[in-house]
Formats: sequence, structure tokens, C-alpha cells
Amino acid sequence: MSATTLARPLRHRTDDPPGSANRLTIDEQAAQLLSAHHVDTPLLLANVWDAASAQIVEAAGLRFVATSSRAIAQVFGEPDDDSSDPDQIFSHISRIARSVSVPVTADLQAGFRLDPSELVERMLDAGVVGCNLEDTDHHGGGGLLDPFEQASYLEAVRAASQAAGVHVVLNARTDVYLRGSGDEHDQLHEAIQRGRLYHEAGADCVYPFSVTNRDHVESLIEAIPGPLNFVARRGRFSIGELTALGAQRISLASGIFHLVTARLDEIARSLAQGRDVDDL
Repeated sequence: MSATTLARPLRHRTDDPPGSANRLTIDEQAAQLLSAHHVDTPLLLANVWDAASAQIVEAAGLRFVATSSRAIAQVFGEPDDDSSDPDQIFSHISRIARSVSVPVTADLQAGFRLDPSELVERMLDAGVVGCNLEDTDHHGGGGLLDPFEQASYLEAVRAASQAAGVHVVLNARTDVYLRGSGDEHDQLHEAIQRGRLYHEAGADCVYPFSVTNRDHVESLIEAIPGPLNFVARRGRFSIGELTALGAQRISLASGIFHLVTARLDEIARSLAQGRDVDDL
């Protein structure tokens, strides 16, 4: 895959949305996504799971589309544990990217055990210009990968991105707060160390997933260079609070998907109880 090829507009297909013939080239989309991490207001991502939800997000006026790996895994009836068939995942993500004209970043779990060059090639072929990569050891003991091993993988992904001529936006997720050991102080220390290491390896953003302590959010932002991604959740952190703390990227993770499926559960239960459509 050459840089010359990637500088062309994404191929216009018969199932592309209206106006997609005028979409940015893939390297321009990547640059636009990257620049959104370095402005005064945080990048807000309403994570989607299929073409329909992606089109709704774009039509609402949000400038970027992000996928949720947990939501997509549930769509396929699979666990969110890096065991998905990458052919299936990238085919699905490609449909999402083709359905919108804005840049798309995808949650790719831990990379599905793909070689970094293949991972980047599949991303770009799918029309995706950013990704999340997490450091959970899904294929080992279920804890965390060695931080230096993960940094090496991220560094190789960055090198593959550069070789392809597109600056793929790399969001390095650390699951210290989800799967790490020790007390809160230990977790904060390890999250900072991993965040710095991943940033040095070429990550454009660091994603300390599942942090719930406000003081830790402040400490992470102060200690780790570059933009940080946090999740806004009901009853935990609002978008306004994370903005005030200095988050430069705010996502909803699988939150929207859970809201939608919870509503579907209510409707299904109402139908099962004999209620009519006017009562839904």
C-alpha cells in the first residue's frame, strides 16, 4: 500500500451516503481527527455499533464517529475479549465507515493478535483513521500485558502507520483501573507509568479506562504528556466535569448502546405483558 494510493479520495461506492464523493482523503481525515485532540474544547465521541447508529451521530452534527468494541461484540453475540474474527470485525467497521462522510476511529480491543502492519493495512482498507488498543492480556492470565511489551506493539503500529503514509490516530488504553492489582495509590502510579511509556511509544492519546476517582483524573492529566481520554457516565463523570478537569477527549464507550438496549428491553417486556403500541 503506497502513500500515493492513500492520498486519493476514498473510493465512491454505490452504497455510499449522499455527498460521500466529496469526502476528505483518508490522510486528510486522519489529520482532522488528530487536530481535534489539540483544540480548546474536548473531542466528544458518541460511540456507535453499526451503520444506522453512525449515520444518526453524523446527522446530529458530531464531527467524528467512534465505535464501541463492547457494543459490536454484543451485536455479534460474542465476548469483548479480543477473540473476535478480524475478518468479521473489519467487514463490519468498513460498512460503518462507508455509511458516513466524517472520520471514523474504531475500538479494536487489543488488536486481535494481528501483526502491526496488517492491523494498519486493514484499518486503512476499511476507511478507519484512528483506533483504541488496550493492554489487557486477553490471551494470557487475564491481567495486564507487560508495559514494555505493549509499548513495543504500539511503537510498531506507529511505524506501520508512517510507512503507509497516513498518521493513524492511536489511542492507547490502559486497563490498570479495570484489571490492575494493588490499592488506589498503586493503580495511579502504574497508570501514570504506562501512560508515559505509551506516549513515548507514539500514542497520540492515552486512555486510562474505568478510573472513577476525580483526584486521579487530575493527577493523570498533570503527569502524562499529551491528550487523555476519559469516559463520561451517568452518576460518575459528566461531560462538563471532565471538560473542567482538562480532558481533551471524552467518549461514552458502550453507554449509548446500553441505554438503547435497556429501552428495547422495556418495550419487549411491555409487549410480552399484552400492551399495545400506544402504550409503549
